[in-house]
Amino acid sequence: MKAYVYVSLKRSVLDPQGKTIQGALQKLGYHGLQDVRQGKFFELTLDGGLDKSQAESAVGRIAREVLTNPVIEEFRYSIEE
Repeated sequence: MKAYVYVSLKRSVLDPQGKTIQGALQKLGYHGLQDVRQGKFFELTLDGGLDKSQAESAVGRIAREVLTNPVIEEFRYSIEE
């Protein structure tokens, strides 16, 4: 099983790196961008000892307690069998 965790800054948090990327893209000729926000992506390979419910619980806990700073970041994840 694989879990894919996407971490991004909360909408209420300024994203200076995203703004820098947006400016660079505009300078390169990519127009029509309203906003760019950057984030982190994690791919976790889970062993066969977990069923889907246990995997969701484990991945949620890992994302919440280790992969994100809950003050400024939020996450979402998906699990593939």
